[in-house]
Amino acid sequence: MLQVVRTIALFYNNLPRPHKFTFGALLFLTWSMLVWQAAVYKPITESPLPLPTTTATDGSISTDADDAEPMDQPTPDDEIPKDELDETTSDASTPNEYVVSNGDTLGSILTQFGMDASDIYLLANKNSALANLKIGQQLNWVLDDEGTLQSLTWVVSRRETRVYERAENGFKETINTLKGEWKNAVVTGKMDGSFLVSARAAGLTNSEIRAVTKALQWQLDFRKLRNGDRFSVLLSREVLDGKNEQSQLIGVRMQSSGKDYYAIRSGDGKFYDREGSGLAKGFLRYPTPKQYKVTSPFNPRRLHPITGRVAPHKGVDFSMPIGSPVLAVGDGEVVVAKFSGAAGNYVAIRHGRQYSTRYMHLNKILVKPGQRVKRGDRIALSGNTGRSTGPHLHYELWVNELAVNPLTATLPRSDSLIGKDRAEYLAQVKEVVPQLHL
Repeated sequence: MLQVVRTIALFYNNLPRPHKFTFGALLFLTWSMLVWQAAVYKPITESPLPLPTTTATDGSISTDADDAEPMDQPTPDDEIPKDELDETTSDASTPNEYVVSNGDTLGSILTQFGMDASDIYLLANKNSALANLKIGQQLNWVLDDEGTLQSLTWVVSRRETRVYERAENGFKETINTLKGEWKNAVVTGKMDGSFLVSARAAGLTNSEIRAVTKALQWQLDFRKLRNGDRFSVLLSREVLDGKNEQSQLIGVRMQSSGKDYYAIRSGDGKFYDREGSGLAKGFLRYPTPKQYKVTSPFNPRRLHPITGRVAPHKGVDFSMPIGSPVLAVGDGEVVVAKFSGAAGNYVAIRHGRQYSTRYMHLNKILVKPGQRVKRGDRIALSGNTGRSTGPHLHYELWVNELAVNPLTATLPRSDSLIGKDRAEYLAQVKEVVPQLHL
């Protein structure tokens, strides 16, 4: 060290006088900066990220951990308005439903609904039969209040149902074989008041009404049916000991304002019109003209970093410049368009009876409640409103009142039957349509 100092001193003495002055000034400035930093620096003895503070109505300051909750779930006034048809699905004991589509596996189905990967593994690992799901089969499941899977029902056929219930070391399988007699029945009715009241008066159960509204959801707004409109429903019902145990919708016809609407079930479990054209309206995968970076993924079981409580992230956050266009992902009706607390400027769209989408933290809203929109329509400009730490769009997709992962969910598609499938379907239509008399 002493040798280094001597070398510097020798170098300094040999410098011309102007250079000595410049070198000395730089040395003084460097020494002054080091002394100043030492004087103002204070070691961190507490958390460098204190809880956000808010001012209460009485002027006091709150540092409650709840105030630090991220805006990842709707605030109470963000609920999408419901009508009486939603009564048929409002029962807390009603399980979630899913019809297996082409390419589906048990893992892909449950993952998009945010199921825990360990539960999916336990379910599939010890129950290998679940690897043989077929197109058109139905899965139902029940979750607890924390979103944990409690049971799953696999409707293998009209006669066989397999139930998997949570046990100590996984899920216990129970195979139920029904021995009732299946008979076709036609239920006809006339609108006198609401569709819910009219359908119940005609003899349809809540589950059957649910099936009818889902089949026709892309063609009709059930709230706009008028007195005198007629409907005819073809069902296959299981009769055991003189009682109807369960049923399956085969076809439905609704006559409204002199126009007929049909929906007939195909072998893939989906409904088509009389020509075999798909009834569902296709959805966009992204609510934006181009893909933006995902800054926060879908995670319904995310833990809050401070409270340790489950703070679900029910959608996906896209980092977007303020003013970027936000698009409706599908045809539907705007049911919410307002400023809503932590959600900021907020739009919700209902698509048919099963689907809804939500768009939050918008800079400007371009639509109004009650307005009909088409897939790809501009509904807003992205922003940074509400409880938001930076410009982004929070986007949610809900199916049957349950949030799903928008980036992996199986989206509705407006496919049509072709080839052999269409020929078989049209043969079925010739048998079904004459039975749907009014």
